[in-house]
Amino acid sequence: MKLLRYGEKGSEKPGLLDADHQIRDLSGHVPDIAGQVLGPDSLAALAALDPRSLPLVAGQPRIGACVGQVGKFICIGLNYADHAAESNMEVPKEPIIFNKWTSAICGPNDDIQIPRGSLKTDWEVELGVVIGKGGRYIDEVNAMEHVAGYCVINDVSEREWQLERGGTWDKGKGFDTFGPLGPWLVTRDEIADPHTLDLWLEVDGHRYQNGNTRTLIFSVPQLIAYLSRCMSLQPGDVISTGTPPGVGLGIKPQPVFLRPGQTLRLGIAGLGEQRQVTVQAD
Repeated sequence: MKLLRYGEKGSEKPGLLDADHQIRDLSGHVPDIAGQVLGPDSLAALAALDPRSLPLVAGQPRIGACVGQVGKFICIGLNYADHAAESNMEVPKEPIIFNKWTSAICGPNDDIQIPRGSLKTDWEVELGVVIGKGGRYIDEVNAMEHVAGYCVINDVSEREWQLERGGTWDKGKGFDTFGPLGPWLVTRDEIADPHTLDLWLEVDGHRYQNGNTRTLIFSVPQLIAYLSRCMSLQPGDVISTGTPPGVGLGIKPQPVFLRPGQTLRLGIAGLGEQRQVTVQAD
């Protein structure tokens, strides 16, 4: 299934994308694509519905973040060896964990706000993993049972605040609009192997990132098992698994960063595409 949320920000409704790429309304069956709705039993019940029996959503509504009421937005740094190299950083021996504040979450096609005074706002296309079944101390061999599905994430980053302002990475990662999610939450059964997915990103039509999840250092099961030793994972938590090379910070001989008025397009095979325009934050 391809689950989504549509409507004005703060008033999104749950939906499903049918075989004809039309949005069907799910609000008669679930309150939101969030929390316990992402559990195995609930997803099985939604999968049993005939999409043709669901109300058709007219027009082209705004698409919101594909997961609502996110409890934790957990990110993994330097999880592609070639991205670590372009960042002049060592390949990590254990996953590097940081967070994006949930207030950074926005829709996949919403504007990205460049923070006041920022000269180093950057892009990062990433595979998102959404937890459906919670747990602690999860065994790697059972880890995939805890996945509800996958989505596209743009881990937008302000490099000065991330790397030069005397603090943790979180500062540069959590500005408002720095966490577009979606367009869809694609359930686990539709993705045979999350470690063979092409992912890419363009700015104003120039392709900067062109990678594949097969080069992840730490796999999805490894990340889930590792994170569950540090914290309990809960339904609706989102894990952003890292970015391949091609970020603006790594461009040689001169880094390239975003400025207002640019257009980003990014996507992952089978998970859809995002499109954002950069604007100056008020």
